[in-house]
Amino acid sequence: MKKHPIKVLLLIFCILFLSGFELLGHISPLPDHGWNTINLTKIKVPDPSDFSFAVFGDNRRSNFVFENLLKLVDHDPDIAFGIDLGDLVSRGKKRSYHHFLNQVKGNMALPLLTAIGTRELKGEGHALYRNIFGPLYYSFKIGRNYFMVLDNANSKGLDQEQRLWLEKELEKSLKYDTRIIFMHVPLHDPRGMNHHHCLTEESADKLNNFFLKYRVTHVFASHIHGYFEGRWEGIPYTITGGAGISLAGDDPDHFFFHFVKVHIKDGSLNIQVKHVPPPKHEWLDLLDYMASLYLYSFF
Repeated sequence: MKKHPIKVLLLIFCILFLSGFELLGHISPLPDHGWNTINLTKIKVPDPSDFSFAVFGDNRRSNFVFENLLKLVDHDPDIAFGIDLGDLVSRGKKRSYHHFLNQVKGNMALPLLTAIGTRELKGEGHALYRNIFGPLYYSFKIGRNYFMVLDNANSKGLDQEQRLWLEKELEKSLKYDTRIIFMHVPLHDPRGMNHHHCLTEESADKLNNFFLKYRVTHVFASHIHGYFEGRWEGIPYTITGGAGISLAGDDPDHFFFHFVKVHIKDGSLNIQVKHVPPPKHEWLDLLDYMASLYLYSFF
């Protein structure tokens, strides 16, 4: 203390400053409540047999890309709503959700639905996400199209309660023209044997058997930071994880910032990939995000 009084005082100040942030985050009110339930009521589709929506995921730690993406979605006159497939935040803390919802409200007037991602399990986990967004898994219908949003964020598959719920939902969905699944973690990693950014093989097989049995129309997932499309044993899938986080590779066919625009007409899906401009310097986007996050929390 006597040798380096200024350094010691600065250290104490930094500790108190960061502790204050944590305390503010703990005692601050929730940024929202029942977000998905409320936004479902806001979806307006003039023709339920002919409409479009946007799907994207993995936007955490992004300001520049994610906010541009939201604007592009919002300015498309065909799109009725969006679905974010998870990893909304870096850690499941109130200040992170405050920042995420502030980004959405400031850049997108359309309804936005969410699925829980692996990053939402960090920090206060399921409880905080449920309090802000509502049920961890849910379904909704538009015309003759049946949508199911799942919680597989722990990468271990669905627990027994959710499996029973899903089977009942899939049974009901057989009366509809389409059955569309949204989840964070994909069934398989399309990059091959050396990559395992997906469900365990046993969990994936169980879930895929459900999808085959009930003739699921399409599966949307994220978790892998890029774009892939194909079929899992006959089930069409799209992986869209390019909403702002650092990309997982440099292959221009797969790794770029984007969202997908899904057009449903008379029970058929048409999927378009929409590129989002990258930041000139990715580290600046990250620095901007961190500064915005802590300043927003402080004020």
